[in-house]
Amino acid sequence: MNEAARNGYRLEMALIRTSAQYEGRPGDIARGRELARDFLARVGARQGTPVSRRAGDLVQLVVSELLTNACKYAPGPALVDLELSGGQVEVTVWDTAPALPVAQPADPARIGRHGLEIVKAVCHHFEVRREAVGKRTTARIRLADDA
Repeated sequence: MNEAARNGYRLEMALIRTSAQYEGRPGDIARGRELARDFLARVGARQGTPVSRRAGDLVQLVVSELLTNACKYAPGPALVDLELSGGQVEVTVWDTAPALPVAQPADPARIGRHGLEIVKAVCHHFEVRREAVGKRTTARIRLADDA
């Protein structure tokens, strides 16, 4: 038994996380999806954590939607963090705009501006917090499909 176990501490698995900065240039959204794909491949290979195709698609969708909003509505850079945490991927996007996003009421006639509705519908957890500069949007997606 190791020292931590004898003292009643639980050892956590090494975190798997990645981050990238984007400037709102053409191709940033595609690069964000690629970051998510590479991250999920690493999660599967390193941790042996099963990542369903559905979960992989949802993580890429959430990264794409949150990064699109940051590039579209916030001047300056945006940061994307992806972290494996308890069978979920936590997607966090920081941007410079202090205004908190508001999901629009459902309107099948409206063209566009459905991204936040979609993100909230597919995530296990969603929150937005103001920061000293800008805001931080966090969404969590479960990796395994429910039985």
